[in-house]
Amino acid sequence: MNIEKDRVVSIHYKLTNDAGEVIDSSEGHPPLSYLHGHHGIIPGLEQALEGKAAGDSLQVSIQPKDAYGEINPEMIQTIPRSAVAGIDDLAPGMTLQADDGNGNVHHVTVREVNDDTVVIDANHPLAGQVLHFDVTVDSVREASAEELAHGHVH
Repeated sequence: MNIEKDRVVSIHYKLTNDAGEVIDSSEGHPPLSYLHGHHGIIPGLEQALEGKAAGDSLQVSIQPKDAYGEINPEMIQTIPRSAVAGIDDLAPGMTLQADDGNGNVHHVTVREVNDDTVVIDANHPLAGQVLHFDVTVDSVREASAEELAHGHVH
């Protein structure tokens, strides 16, 4: 059975960056399962898996536009240090939750900590990066009616 829209796909994968550093991997874990064609994984990887079958392996590099997008400079802001008062160990690389004032919570990464200001970045941590996947298709099956109705694997 080949991978196509509305099928449940399970994959083992290793994700690396341009420097060859492992960012994520399913090694030592059950395979990642997703509902193909329902935006469960990044578009570039989903497209590369189209038509593959259980046992197939592939190595693919996904450009930012087909992954988490390019870095959007408008999503990098300098805020007053007082906006994050109460966080004593504030340091670059920390992830914080920010309320946008409309009831939406966003995850932001601290980029710089200065005496009076903090630079935060609301871009996805992998935005702007070429992602390299080494993937093996573990299984492919028809999705149940419930999975299709809910738009994800059960």
